[in-house]
Amino acid sequence: MNPKVDWFFDKDTKWQKEYKTLRTLVLDCGLTEELKWGVPCYTFQENNIVLIHGFKDYCALLFHKGVLLADPEKLLIQQTENVQSARQMRFTDVKGINKLELIIKAYIFEAIEVEKAGVEVKMKKTFEFEMPEELNQAFENNSELKTAFYELTPGRQRGYLLFFSQAKQSKTRASRIEKSMPKIFAGKGLND
Repeated sequence: MNPKVDWFFDKDTKWQKEYKTLRTLVLDCGLTEELKWGVPCYTFQENNIVLIHGFKDYCALLFHKGVLLADPEKLLIQQTENVQSARQMRFTDVKGINKLELIIKAYIFEAIEVEKAGVEVKMKKTFEFEMPEELNQAFENNSELKTAFYELTPGRQRGYLLFFSQAKQSKTRASRIEKSMPKIFAGKGLND
């Protein structure tokens, strides 16, 4: 147990008991406990394997390369359609965690083996994401915007593409593009 992570398990939350149960279970698998992204993250030879996090309706183990796991029990869930690599195993009570203890450990050990083997997730390239028509139109009207956009890192480009595409109405997509232009010209990502 890493004392720098204790505060996460000590704070009074809806999932406190479940978090502590998951912590014990994951540490039994020989992983190193760290704090990353404000949550407990468990690593093998400095590579992320799994983290513990919570939401309104469930807490979860997030397997960083979950898409590469066999998932014979069909327990892994893709959090959103745009998540390419990570998969969650969700829980709503300690009893459910205890019932699946051996299965959870098997998934963790498989994730460690994936890491040992050096297997990488083949991520979609930026050009494979849907390009909103409104963005194409903005590029046609403003070649400097197009240049600035393609000078962004691939991750920043994807962030904008997903943000623009999530809007259901064309008017909203156009508005998002317009409001994002100063950040794009400044070379910044959506959340910078």
